[in-house]
Amino acid sequence: MQRVLVVDDEPGVRESIRMLLREHYEIECAEGVDAALRVIPDFEPNLVLLDLVMPERSGLELLETLREQGGGPAVVVISATRAVDSAVEAMKLGAVDFLTKPFEPAALHHQVQKILERSDLEREVERLRDEVADRRELCGMLGASVAMREVFRWIERAAEARAAVLITGESGTGKELAARAIHRCGPRADAPFVAVNCAAIPDTLLESELFGHEKGAFTDARERRIGRFESASGGTLFLDEIAELAGPLQAKLLRALQEQTIDRLGGSEPIPVDVRVIAATNRDLRREVEEGVFRSDLYYRINVLPIALPPLRERREDLVLLANRFLERGREQLGRGPTRLAAATRRTLLDYSWPGNVRELENVMERALALGDGEAVEVEDLPEELRHSAHMQGLGEAVRSGRLDLDSAVAEFETELIRDALAHTAGNQTRAAERLGVTRRVLKLKIDRYGLPLYPAEHQQKDE
Repeated sequence: MQRVLVVDDEPGVRESIRMLLREHYEIECAEGVDAALRVIPDFEPNLVLLDLVMPERSGLELLETLREQGGGPAVVVISATRAVDSAVEAMKLGAVDFLTKPFEPAALHHQVQKILERSDLEREVERLRDEVADRRELCGMLGASVAMREVFRWIERAAEARAAVLITGESGTGKELAARAIHRCGPRADAPFVAVNCAAIPDTLLESELFGHEKGAFTDARERRIGRFESASGGTLFLDEIAELAGPLQAKLLRALQEQTIDRLGGSEPIPVDVRVIAATNRDLRREVEEGVFRSDLYYRINVLPIALPPLRERREDLVLLANRFLERGREQLGRGPTRLAAATRRTLLDYSWPGNVRELENVMERALALGDGEAVEVEDLPEELRHSAHMQGLGEAVRSGRLDLDSAVAEFETELIRDALAHTAGNQTRAAERLGVTRRVLKLKIDRYGLPLYPAEHQQKDE
């Protein structure tokens, strides 16, 4: 049974939470920070429900201590509505969420359940890393999620076959990596793997790039050139972004696949080739066939073994695993950098939607390595737009689940936007107001309402 520690100076609050959760969790209570620090080592809670405003020591002090120790329990802050700023500070110190007093019992129960489920998920990932190491990685591809294990099964089946493969998925999901895995896991592993990005080569050059040309085939053809098909003979030819092929090239590719022969430009004799073709696209080829943009006969020829790669937002179990791998790889290259992800950083990464998928995550980790100078990647090492987007998505989820009322969410949203605008204008309220699309008077009213600190006078840009 999972363990929950309630830290609150009000006996009534402690007892009500204990009564609410005792059927599902093991509950321990502490009346303050000092008592909590005595309880935690032996009780080892999975979750701490923490009041911020207590007579002797603030709950923020406990958060700071847990952050310094690292690897501690998840923390949900219980805050009075008037203490929203303190709750925001608590989130920066690593709290996973906060509830305002008075809170609805159903909202509390829902939040506790969700946080502990996420904790279970993180532990499951760790378990899979230890116990299923042989299945978390396949020929360079990494993943412990159910979705990726299914992809691994398809890759293994495709690797042993000779038929064409079509890999689909959003940009950044690792389509070329999957193609290389099929090649490396199959009988052609020792033969060439040749990749062609059909979108990166002009149509006028792509035919020669694929099939080669004879000397004198066109004006600049000063010597014979071997095309990618011949270069890949005996091995694998990977055609990325195949949807970009023009109609005439689609026809020539179809003939090459059917006949296993190619014609060099300017050549007179067909040349036999032994090539395993793997194609990839981020577009809906079936729809393009229906619209007459892509040849149906070519589509069915390359779509013998389809493999769909899931976006990163649908395989969040792999996110921390991938981030740690990118950290390890980056540290090996740089010889320095953070060794792990801070708890708050992991939660921010999990809250983000990752439109750029694995490629975006790799870039974010590369940036964190370049900027980080401590043992862990902190939230501050992540791009500002990522932090903001993850925070906003978290707010929306909190409202939808009933953990946060709409007024509080709007207040926090406005607070973050105003802080950001003031930071970008060095405290110049006129320019900040213009940035936000409001008048300076409206901005000043909101600054006063939320009790936002102003820049020190010596650092402010003079208001116009």
